[in-house]
Amino acid sequence: MNFAGTQKVLVADDDIVNRQVLAELLKPEHTVLLAKNGEQALERAARHLPDLILLDVIMPDMDGYEVLRRLRADAQTAHITVIFISGLGRPEDEANGLKMGAADYISKPFNETVVMARVAMHLQMVRQRRMLEHLAHVDGLTELANRRRFDEVYEAEWQRSRRSGRPLSLALLDIDAFKQYNDHYGHPAGDRALRAVARSASAGLRRPADLAARYGGEEMVLLLPDTEAVQARQVVISICCAIAELEIPHEASSVAPVLTVSAGGATLSANTSETGAELFAAADALLYQAKKAGRNRVEWRNAA
Repeated sequence: MNFAGTQKVLVADDDIVNRQVLAELLKPEHTVLLAKNGEQALERAARHLPDLILLDVIMPDMDGYEVLRRLRADAQTAHITVIFISGLGRPEDEANGLKMGAADYISKPFNETVVMARVAMHLQMVRQRRMLEHLAHVDGLTELANRRRFDEVYEAEWQRSRRSGRPLSLALLDIDAFKQYNDHYGHPAGDRALRAVARSASAGLRRPADLAARYGGEEMVLLLPDTEAVQARQVVISICCAIAELEIPHEASSVAPVLTVSAGGATLSANTSETGAELFAAADALLYQAKKAGRNRVEWRNAA
């Protein structure tokens, strides 16, 4: 994830001169979006999800306070940083905006140097917050999503699948004889092998919504939304083959001379009332079945 890219700033002001001045100030370093009233501000905020909004308080039809209230009421835009720009000079006006959730308050007529400094400061805070959020969702060793992130995405995708009737496929992968690998080659080599397996798992996913996560130890989980059982099974087989083709030596394995994985998977279909926990348990049981049947194989429910 790139945290150093161009950030988006939405300028919402009914005065065309103010919009033009702010746009010219910000364009050299940022992507600038413009809105001339509250309705446009809400529409463009929802469509473009800017990093920062410079919001005029006094606008016709819908003032900045109402725009901010609606932004905060919508989960999609509730996190966006807002700076009020206003000609209202009373301390109680500034306090009111800050109490409603504005991050800062700039008085008109504004000083260009102050505007640029405030914008730079708040955009830096946005970058830092997103970096921390990203790190909180990433496994430090494999750089896959961590279990916490998987749990969040899985719950959301399961809910979406139940509403839409679209399939949701889930697979659990486990490295074969990994304890023996660590015992034979040492834990640093085991960490390198885990990272290599993780890269292959991630590279083998085909859609932007697909997710690979480290679930614990040498176990990984793949989440494949909108993917039928036959297609999901083929994706997982391809990943397992790619891992074997890395040809990581495993002299201590009774399965193969190279590192391999076993996998179990299941797909949620429209005609079942299966819970998320039950779908996960089904995939886990099939992983156990793959291990019991000799490992280095994929077992999938109803994918014949």
